[in-house]
Amino acid sequence: MNIIILQGPNLNLLGLKSSPTGERLTLDKLNKTIRRHVRNMEITLKILQTHKQDKALNFLQRNRNWADGLLLIPTSWARYDWTMVETLELISVSTAVVYFEEPYNYGTPISDSIISGKKIKSFSGSPVECCIEGIDYLFSIR
Repeated sequence: MNIIILQGPNLNLLGLKSSPTGERLTLDKLNKTIRRHVRNMEITLKILQTHKQDKALNFLQRNRNWADGLLLIPTSWARYDWTMVETLELISVSTAVVYFEEPYNYGTPISDSIISGKKIKSFSGSPVECCIEGIDYLFSIR
């Protein structure tokens, strides 16, 4: 199974969100945890973190035929980016959308998100838990 992971704006600063908690969770540590989780699951990952909408959309469009699933951590794109919503609808890839809860929240909870659709399921919680939950969901529907 092939899964693309698209990480939105400011996720490279996850360590700043985690430092007050003493947890020291960085984006690199999150990605390593996800890679370790899928190691024995016959899953291939492609991961991109970007602040740029055009780069994100190109990543989705270029990988639409390769990917069996998408794990999306949209941050602010979940509130404002209608082009992202349209692209997700057009590429029609099963998608797990992840929203972090406090203290990792990036300002857009599920209740304020514009991202929805037939092939989209949302997850919310701590970064590690909800990313793993999203990956497991995608693997279960393959």
